[in-house]
Amino acid sequence: MFARSLSVLFCLCALLLLGCGDRETPVERANKEQILLRANGSEPAALDPHLVTGVTEHNILTALLEGLVRPDPETLKPLPGVAESWDISADGRVYTFHLREDALWSNGEPIQASDFVFAYERMLSPKLAAEYASLLYPMVNAEQFNTGELTDFSQVGVKALDPRTLEITLNEATPYFLSLLTHYTWYPVHPPTIFQHGAIDQRDSRWTRPGNFVGNGPFTLEEWRVHDRIVVKKNPYYWDREHILLNGVHFLPFANLNAEERAFRSGQIHISYAIPTHKIEPYEEAGNEALRISPYLGTYYYAFNTEKPPLDDARVRRALSLAIDREGITRNITQAGQIPANHFTPPNTAGYTSEAKFSLDLEANIAEAKRLLAEAGFPNGEGLRELELLYNTSESHKAIAEAIQYFWQETLGVKVRLVNQDWKVYLINRRDGNFDVLRAGWIGDYNDPSTFLDLLASWSGNNNAKFDSPQYDALIRQAAETGDADARLEVFQQAGKILIDEMPVAPIYFYVSAYLVNPAVQGWYPNILDQHPWQGIYLDPPK
Repeated sequence: MFARSLSVLFCLCALLLLGCGDRETPVERANKEQILLRANGSEPAALDPHLVTGVTEHNILTALLEGLVRPDPETLKPLPGVAESWDISADGRVYTFHLREDALWSNGEPIQASDFVFAYERMLSPKLAAEYASLLYPMVNAEQFNTGELTDFSQVGVKALDPRTLEITLNEATPYFLSLLTHYTWYPVHPPTIFQHGAIDQRDSRWTRPGNFVGNGPFTLEEWRVHDRIVVKKNPYYWDREHILLNGVHFLPFANLNAEERAFRSGQIHISYAIPTHKIEPYEEAGNEALRISPYLGTYYYAFNTEKPPLDDARVRRALSLAIDREGITRNITQAGQIPANHFTPPNTAGYTSEAKFSLDLEANIAEAKRLLAEAGFPNGEGLRELELLYNTSESHKAIAEAIQYFWQETLGVKVRLVNQDWKVYLINRRDGNFDVLRAGWIGDYNDPSTFLDLLASWSGNNNAKFDSPQYDALIRQAAETGDADARLEVFQQAGKILIDEMPVAPIYFYVSAYLVNPAVQGWYPNILDQHPWQGIYLDPPK
C-alpha cells in the first residue's frame, strides 16, 4: 500500500514538474494573442490630453487618440491622420484640413471639424490652466484667449468651415507646424463626453475613466488598475484599423528599474521603459540585441526656483550649476553614452547648436563658483540657508541627486535636503513651485529649437523655474515672427546666451534612449523623439 502510494506521488510530482516546464510566460502567451506588454515608467498622472505633460502619458494617449496628422514610424515626417489632406496658403499662415469620411469616434459617431475647435477652446480656457497651452500659441489670438485678454473664442484662428473642413490661421508662417500637430495637445476630445462629466474647463473630471472614455485612436481604454496596468484593445472604428496588427497593449508601471529588468528577462514584458545603468555593460558584452541605445532629443536638468531667495540671484544659480561634475555623472552613474550638457538645447536640433556655453573643466568651474558665491554674500556657503532639492521616485534620479548634494556640500559648503516624491505628488509641487531646486527633464515635442527655448518664456506653463526675463521673452517672440531660417537661428543664439548668463536651469546631460526590446517585437524603429506610432507594430516570435 505504501509503495503504491509512493509510486502515485512520484507520478504526480513528475506531472507537476513537466507542467511547470511547459508553462508559458506572459510574453509567450501575449505573442499568440498579439498583445504587447510594455513597461511604461511611473503610474500616469492622468489620461486627459489637455492636462498631462509627461512621456508616460504620451505613450498611452497615442494609443487612445489621434490628431489631424500622425508621425511616420521611421522618419517622424507628418503623415495624414484624421485629416486625409490639407492645403497651405501662399504666405504659409493658413492651413485648411480636409477630414476623412471614415474618421470615427470609438462609439461610432463621425469626427467633425467642430470637435477640433471645441478641443482647442478647452485647451486654451484660462480656468483649465493647461500647462501646455502655449503649444497652441502659433494660432491667431490663442495666447490672448488663454491669458484672458480676449474672451470671444470665435476670434481665435481656428474655424470649422463645414463638418469635414477645418481652417487654422497662424500668426506667422511656422515651418514646424505640421510636426507640432502630432503632439497630444492638438488631439480632439469628444464634446458630449466632456459635458457628460462636467464643464468644458473642469480639471477634475471622470471622463477619462474606463467605460467613459471616448477616443478616436487605434485602441480603446478597457481597464485602468492603478499601480498595476492600463489595458487598451484594438478599436474597430479606427479608420486605419487594417494597419493596426496588435489586438491590444498592456501598459505596466514600474517604480523599480531592477524589478523591471528582471521582468524583461523572465518574459513578463516585451519592452522596458529603461534599464538599470549597471546592467548596460553586461548586455553590451554579451552582444544582446535586446539592448537598444540611440540618440534622444532631450535634456536632463535641474530647475532653480528663481522666485525664492537666494535663488533669485543669478550668481548663486551659476555657482550651483558650475559646481556639478557632469562628466562624473555620465561616466559613473548614467553610463549609457549620455553627453554632459554645458548648454540647454541638445546640439544640432534642426541645425541649431548653442554657441554660448560654459566650460566642463571642473577645477576651473569650482573656482569660479566659489568666487560667484562669495560675491553674492555667501563665502564658503556661510549664511546661505539649506536648500530643498525635489525629485521624483527613481533610482537614477536619486543617485544623481545624492551626487549633486555631495558636490555642493563639499565644494561650496551649501547644505541640501533631498525630497523624494512619487510622480503625481511631484507634479503638483512642481506646478505650485513648492521647491528650491527641481529635478526635471525635457524631451522635444518636435525637432526644432523652439521646443526647448520656448520652455523658459515667462508665459510657458512648463517654465518651472519661474524665469521672467523681458529680454528673453522678446527674443522668443522675435524668433516666432522671423521667416528667414538663418536669421531665426541667430535670434535663438541670443536667447541661448541669456540662459547661460542667467542660469535659470542647470543642464546636466543630453539624453540617449536606453531600454530593452524582446526580439518578437517587429515594426519598432529608433528615432530621436523615441516615438513609436502603432501602425505596423506586431509580434513575431523567433523561430
